[in-house]
Amino acid sequence: MSKIKFAIPKGSLEAATFKLLERSWTRVNRKDRTYRVYLDDPNIVVKMLRPQEIPTLVAEGLYDVGITGKDWIEETDSDVKPILDLEYGKIKLVVAFPDKYLYTNLDEMIADYGKKKKTLRISSEYLMTASKFLKHSKSYKKYYGSKNPLIVTPWVRLGENKSVQIHLSFGATEAKPPEDVDAIMDVTETGTTLKQNKLKIADEVLTSSAHLIVNKESLKDPKKREKIFDIVTLIRGAVTGKKFLHLYLNVEEKNLKKLLAQMPSLKKPTTSPLSQPGWYGVNTVIKKEEFYRLVPKLRKIAQGLVVHEPRQILELEEIKRDEEN
Repeated sequence: MSKIKFAIPKGSLEAATFKLLERSWTRVNRKDRTYRVYLDDPNIVVKMLRPQEIPTLVAEGLYDVGITGKDWIEETDSDVKPILDLEYGKIKLVVAFPDKYLYTNLDEMIADYGKKKKTLRISSEYLMTASKFLKHSKSYKKYYGSKNPLIVTPWVRLGENKSVQIHLSFGATEAKPPEDVDAIMDVTETGTTLKQNKLKIADEVLTSSAHLIVNKESLKDPKKREKIFDIVTLIRGAVTGKKFLHLYLNVEEKNLKKLLAQMPSLKKPTTSPLSQPGWYGVNTVIKKEEFYRLVPKLRKIAQGLVVHEPRQILELEEIKRDEEN
């Protein structure tokens, strides 16, 4: 069987990714101070990399599958297939500038700097995303037409418009205004760090979360495709499992119909007679959000409620449809 090369993110997405892997496979090992990760499936070769690198490496075919943020897929414009939203690492990419500025958004700032012929400097890790966002601004088009903003890094300068510059940030981006740059484009979860640095959010550029991505050529390989969908099945099951609760409880036969009429389930509850005559065991899976509404009803007609969060819920028929598509 073909081995599948799987790139997982180091850094801010690392802890949540390991939790996901631990819910998806029965054994996940990582040796200290190494970037190699071992699953209980020898046909999956896992390596940790920076999330910024993963979309390009998957697109180039150096890895078949990867986990990275949607923000980095868009920043690198990588030709990969995002196959599953993993629903963690949720952030917003925003434009922010000092809260003492009177502008309400970046477009107003561009217009003012354009009128005054002042150089506008923006700091960001997201150079391509920042450039695209600027060029879509009405004021940018008015004052600079189709010129590309000047992208400034220690190694290279790209773009011809020196009046609007995007400076590569190596971190602590929120600390740079107003002395070093006029505005920033950076990620935030709550906006608290920006406020602490006396910055205000002017525009929301995009929202992002961790995604499972796949190399398009790998999906065309029948052997690799089969293994890739094994991975998708296990990971999707882990993501789905966090949204549900598995309930087991006992109920008298006289209350069974009443209970079943009120109890939600993933499909239909499983019922089985207990060794004690006149009693049934009921086994079901429900959405977490329904649990608090269900408890008051169960208290009145059931006994011995056992609750746990399922490790995985594998919707095998849905994966089969994905494979066929």
